[in-house]
Amino acid sequence: MSESKAMINWFPGHMTKTRRQMEEDIKLVDLVIEVVDGRIPFSSKNPYLDEVWKRRPRMIAINKSDLADPKVTKAWTAWYEAQGFGVVELNSLAGLGTDKIGAVAAELCKEKRERDKAKGLKERPIRMMITGIPNVGKSTLINTLAGRAGAKTGNKPGVTRGKQWIKLKNNMELLDTPGMLWPKFEDQTQAERIAMVGSIKDELLDMDELAYQLIRFLKEQYPALLKERYKLGEEDLQMEAVPLIERIGKGRGFLMSGGITDFSRTARMLIEEFRSGKIGRISLEYPQQEEG
Repeated sequence: MSESKAMINWFPGHMTKTRRQMEEDIKLVDLVIEVVDGRIPFSSKNPYLDEVWKRRPRMIAINKSDLADPKVTKAWTAWYEAQGFGVVELNSLAGLGTDKIGAVAAELCKEKRERDKAKGLKERPIRMMITGIPNVGKSTLINTLAGRAGAKTGNKPGVTRGKQWIKLKNNMELLDTPGMLWPKFEDQTQAERIAMVGSIKDELLDMDELAYQLIRFLKEQYPALLKERYKLGEEDLQMEAVPLIERIGKGRGFLMSGGITDFSRTARMLIEEFRSGKIGRISLEYPQQEEG
């Protein structure tokens, strides 16, 4: 395992079609909600979409906030609000925070609705587009808002397809769109973070390398969580990433013949336990990293 990082890129053909369709659909909506992963609120935000709908009020839904470091999430909320976005922190799986979306949407669309009223136009539902990169919990959020299984969900990126309007309470309508990544990751650290949370298919990734980078990050930023989860001592945390992963694998009994640690099995376990929150509430990036 080396310091070099394998290039990560993933842009299936259907996403090009999705991009073109979204450029047309933006004309139909009053507001755009972009769902981001609470552990990577910057990296999971699609930079291409800033160009597509910069003329529409926008809301950032920081989903899976229950898996992220709460102090860091608060910092991201303040950071995005300072950029002019409406922001809600969510755990859509548990339905937490979703009740705030209606109020934030109404506030973002307040000026337009007042202009329409002054023109004598009949009040109509607030029409919103919801989008997000794969596997940020977009479909789960839609289901929660709709109060029924209105959108197909899955725990793998790329499950959602097609386009559908969904009626919500509080006089709102929601246009769902498939998850979309962008054609090329200019920043491979950003790509790495997206891969860590499961928004790129694992089959396309080097999971050993991903676990290596994760352990290096956790050693530096969340050593207490690492120690507690894997019953490590201070001396263990002084190890380099590879022997530390081997130490964790040995502690779990992931051994092959000759007592050698099954590195790949351990690597996958580490990624899965990070994604599920078993290691603890972890944020992979901080607002100050993106300023300037």
